[in-house]
Amino acid sequence: MQRHSDDQTPEEARRDHWEMLRFLAVNALVGAGLGLVVGFAILWLDIGGVGTSLSRSLHPVLPTLMMVVPLALTFAAAVTASAVMLMPYRKKKQR
Repeated sequence: MQRHSDDQTPEEARRDHWEMLRFLAVNALVGAGLGLVVGFAILWLDIGGVGTSLSRSLHPVLPTLMMVVPLALTFAAAVTASAVMLMPYRKKKQR
């Protein structure tokens, strides 16, 4: 059986998959970090009085988490999705 130039050995494919997973994980972490920064900036800049309202709350931790964690997850998903769309790949030869 003759191999095409684009075919990979199992070891090359395994290495390629790990590189791809690392690429996506790094992008997800960057997006989550960006979401955390945006969430805490909203609180720190007191946009819409959210920071003041939370500072006067009896239990400010849970509402803060309920605002910041979804932002981090949303940003992580958006950055990861954009990384998937822009992921470098080799085109398969037309058969």
